[in-house]
Amino acid sequence: MKNEGEGISIPLVGSAICRTRAALQRILHSSFVRNVALVALGTAGAQAITMAFSPLIARIFGPEVFGQFGIFTAIVAVVAPVAALAYPIAIVLPRDDGDALQLVHLSFIVAFVISLLIAILIIYGGDGLAAMLGAKTIAKYLILVPASMFFAAWVQITHQWLIRKKEFTVISHTAIVSSLIINVAKSGFGWIYPVNTILIAITVIGGSLHAALLFFGARKRCHIKRLSIYKKNNVSLKELAYLHRDFPLYRAPQNVINALSQSLPIIILATLFGPTIAGFYALAQMVMGMPSNLIGKAVSDVFYPRITHAADVGENIQHHIIKVTVTLLGIGLVPFGLVIFFGPEIFSIVFGADWAAAGEYARWLAFFFLFNFINKPAVAVVPVIGAQRGLLLYELFSAGLKVFGLYVGFYFFGSAIMAVALFSIFGVLSYVVMILWIIFESERWSVHAKTG
Repeated sequence: MKNEGEGISIPLVGSAICRTRAALQRILHSSFVRNVALVALGTAGAQAITMAFSPLIARIFGPEVFGQFGIFTAIVAVVAPVAALAYPIAIVLPRDDGDALQLVHLSFIVAFVISLLIAILIIYGGDGLAAMLGAKTIAKYLILVPASMFFAAWVQITHQWLIRKKEFTVISHTAIVSSLIINVAKSGFGWIYPVNTILIAITVIGGSLHAALLFFGARKRCHIKRLSIYKKNNVSLKELAYLHRDFPLYRAPQNVINALSQSLPIIILATLFGPTIAGFYALAQMVMGMPSNLIGKAVSDVFYPRITHAADVGENIQHHIIKVTVTLLGIGLVPFGLVIFFGPEIFSIVFGADWAAAGEYARWLAFFFLFNFINKPAVAVVPVIGAQRGLLLYELFSAGLKVFGLYVGFYFFGSAIMAVALFSIFGVLSYVVMILWIIFESERWSVHAKTG
């Protein structure tokens, strides 16, 4: 006699397979996936170029020079988010292109003024800042920080406009061209003159090149000249600045705190253990950050306008967040898992025996960057649900926790590895808190939007 379960198992399995196949086809043919793939391919090309040149660049310059360069880029990373006071992030939000273009102009003005103020501060206090950071060897290069800030703001402004117009091809092509030129220059000039001057100067020039390429791409593809930004129904710069005041009040400080928490390890390691240790960490951070920049940023760029539209039409945004977060977790387990198990061996083979120690740092950073990777959808939702203030409070909590881990590792264990390990563990905990908070907050926002 047939078992009842056996009699229905084949139809059930067949039905499940058909549903799964149909779901996969819908996903693969969706515009969201195509746009993510397009941005990811461009970022993948840029990252592949950077990764291909990294072993050569690491061998040319060595850990100490790389550490000095890491201090400069860490300083830029901390101050760059404040350049335009986070106004560029708001460019995607207005329904009218004229208002969005007004935000572009506002962002440029703010970035120029703040970069100029930072330049004045460095002229009069740069030596003191370099001494405080234990980075006297790069004191003369600090004057380049404001230029890097302005170019970074320029990139972000144009980038957000292109995202708004869904011109992902321009973003993709520009990323590849910029990466190729910058890495060829670092390798070529570094081979002749392997000092920190080369790395720093080419990085600053490369930022200006990337900004210019994005700008000309936007002018060509988006027909900016055809837009009238002085129509009567457009909001003035002053009104826009006030309307989106939550960005400078909450998002800009949050971005600075986030950048500070990620850049502080290089600065602290350089101060407490010297530039060589900072160089090991800098390389490990750069390599482990690549998957986050590769797929995570592509997802974030496409997910931001998608979730904005979903909120506008009343879709379940909590479902979107969970779905994309779980997908990213599945993607990230393999590359980060390999580094967790074989970090020192991989770095020794790829970058040379002198860099094996960087693999030890990479092991711990793999945990940190895995959760940084899957955190992208949650961060993208923040401006949509108006959680800027909460995100600022979260960043204060998160940064304090990670810095605490660094100092515990140094003062109680006297170990740079332990300092990075505790930094990563506390970072993972804070990312988990962030994701859960945004999921619950988005559900509450959806209920309020339907009832209010």
